[in-house]
Amino acid sequence: MSPLKAPYTIALSNIKDSQMENFTQGLTLESLPKAFAHLTTEVSEIKRLLLEKSNQQPTETDRWFDLNELCVYHPDKPSKPTVYGWVNAGTIPVHKGGKKLRFLKSEIDNWLRQGRKKTFAETAIEAEYYLKSKKG
Repeated sequence: MSPLKAPYTIALSNIKDSQMENFTQGLTLESLPKAFAHLTTEVSEIKRLLLEKSNQQPTETDRWFDLNELCVYHPDKPSKPTVYGWVNAGTIPVHKGGKKLRFLKSEIDNWLRQGRKKTFAETAIEAEYYLKSKKG
């Protein structure tokens, strides 16, 4: 199968046989430029739809990490004792199955995002809002 076949298959699957016959029956040398312009527009639309479809992020199913996988996944590459310390302090989201520690990727990602330091502007806006709420 050539790489160009798939888009044409998609476009042609939406056209009924009778529509295709009508399109090709009325085709003359004089109407060829108009037909070509129409096909060019259709191909552009197909390209746009395919690009839009390919740019959509696939929804990844949530994934469980064991302790070793978490140490590899975490940006700081912490050691096992460091992670045990976080678990003991209750700072990292964790699930225990018997003696095994399990970490849910989505929860770890959210936890990592929460550690983001606010910018000076964000802190100033929060301070201003806090002071305005205390005046009233």
